[in-house]
Amino acid sequence: MTENTLARIEIKLAADGVDAGTGQFSGLGAVFGNVDSHNDVIAPGAFSATLKDWRKRGKFPPMLLQHGGMGVTADDMLPIGQWTAMEETPTGLKVTGQLFALTTERGQYIYEGLKSGALDGLSIGFRTKKFTLGTKPGEPRRTLEQVDLVEVSIVTWPSNAQARVASVKSAAEIDTRRKFERLLADAGFSRAAAAKLAAGGWPALAPDPNPATTDFARRLDEAAREIRAITKGH
Repeated sequence: MTENTLARIEIKLAADGVDAGTGQFSGLGAVFGNVDSHNDVIAPGAFSATLKDWRKRGKFPPMLLQHGGMGVTADDMLPIGQWTAMEETPTGLKVTGQLFALTTERGQYIYEGLKSGALDGLSIGFRTKKFTLGTKPGEPRRTLEQVDLVEVSIVTWPSNAQARVASVKSAAEIDTRRKFERLLADAGFSRAAAAKLAAGGWPALAPDPNPATTDFARRLDEAAREIRAITKGH
């Protein structure tokens, strides 16, 4: 069954952690097979077509705060960051992003909220393309089989309690090769590729024995930017 939703955007709330040096974080924007507060369930594969469409455009949906609020001012709908990766996993829609303007008051406030866990909800804004209605008592109202993603927001209250920001990485916290390997994997490299890159690149990035004089965080941030540029190009 399909629904004409050209003028209607639906919102689903979900959540997961952020990197002090780069503002990177990841989490679940939506969870499969879990009934949310709207009595809807998102089916595996619901995002496959829309993600393919976004990749053709060379980008992902905007990252907003609280779905842009009421949209009263231009700043309400201004992206607070950029989603750098989105993929369907067996659990749901995994998203990885990077906050903008960490040196500004607003950027730092959002970062602190994510890092502390006080602001850890993720939510999707979408148009329904295909769904099935529940017909029996106890069944969800709808099973969403195909949706068109419009935006993914950081929110306070997700409609799906399992949709959360999972990790907030800090360059200062990456002090071992294994942690660096995880950073590469989160950037989109396969586990095998991340292991090889970490083995070859870590010696050049390893922290100075004297933490008071090391510029490790700066060098790691530079490496992370190069990695993201390579990933985006492929």
